[in-house]
Amino acid sequence: MADPVKVLVVGLGNMGASHASAYHRNPGFEIVGLMSRSIKSKPVPEELAGYPLFEDYDEALATAKPDAVSINSWPNSHAEYAIKAIEAGAHVFMEKPIATNIEDAEAVVAAARAHNRKLVLGYILRVHPSWIKFIEVGKTLGKPLVMRMNLNQQSSGPAWFWHKNLIDSLIPIVDCGVHYVDVMCQLTGAKPVRVHGIGAKLWAEAAQQNYGHLHVTFDDGSVGWYEAGWGPMMSEIAYFVKDVVGPNGSVSIVAQQGDGEDDKTAKLSDSADIDQHTKTDALKVHYAAVDPQTRHFTRKDEIMSMSEEPGHQDLCDREQAYFLKAILEDIDLSDSMDAAVDSLRIVLAAEQSIKEGRAIDLA
Repeated sequence: MADPVKVLVVGLGNMGASHASAYHRNPGFEIVGLMSRSIKSKPVPEELAGYPLFEDYDEALATAKPDAVSINSWPNSHAEYAIKAIEAGAHVFMEKPIATNIEDAEAVVAAARAHNRKLVLGYILRVHPSWIKFIEVGKTLGKPLVMRMNLNQQSSGPAWFWHKNLIDSLIPIVDCGVHYVDVMCQLTGAKPVRVHGIGAKLWAEAAQQNYGHLHVTFDDGSVGWYEAGWGPMMSEIAYFVKDVVGPNGSVSIVAQQGDGEDDKTAKLSDSADIDQHTKTDALKVHYAAVDPQTRHFTRKDEIMSMSEEPGHQDLCDREQAYFLKAILEDIDLSDSMDAAVDSLRIVLAAEQSIKEGRAIDLA
């Protein structure tokens, strides 16, 4: 039996706490420290009590001497922390995005390759069975594809604060957009050639635009859009749209939304509930073929139930199980590292497009 992988967990926000819980319960890992800049002045989840606490990253690396570092801090610290961890000999799991600019993203990947360290990005949809099936079905729809996706989130309670803090680092279509343009790239297997973005600032307290919409064109003729907005003013009508249309039909994710009867002042709005971000109750597959005489459809729409899908914590457990497997089995992660840079390139081009008021060519 191999010795447990010693892991330092950086950041204990929504994702960091979930990943720390995964390490805590997985016998293949041993947590050797928890780090955030204010961790000693805030309560630590009960199951994580007793682990060494650090408020300085360099001190944590030097003292804990981890085999792996899990980076779940604000995006503007990702690249710096990752490169320091890799140069200290540690493998890295990093929440998306890999960096806040392409130069830093490429530097992180280059460091991982140069030091032969594993770099796993937190693209949670890549371990989600419903999304894997969604992509599998989407690839059968022919070309070109039309891909429509959004994730608007209404900010209230705790979400008010973490959405506002996230916008200090990245606008919503950049922060969350990497997930969905990564899905688009998997669906098409094509090269993105042009990106256009629009945005607006509706939230006075936010540092940057809190709403954005990007459009991407691929070299196989496929097109896709992604919309994201955070803030207390966002609508919860059609906040979750995920579908793909091709010559042969379409596939859509059907997610059950709340009934609106609960006291919204007492909890997160449905759109800000982190479980809703990946929730898939069913896939609806529509077949385009029609009878040549009647023009009626020859096949009924199919509903694929996904009611037994994993929840948010289960998905984080799967991510960390894969991270452990990548380390122990020396899995080649070249494709996924390159994909992380490519998806960031697309969303950053959308941000550039908003700022410059023009479409951005990626060729």
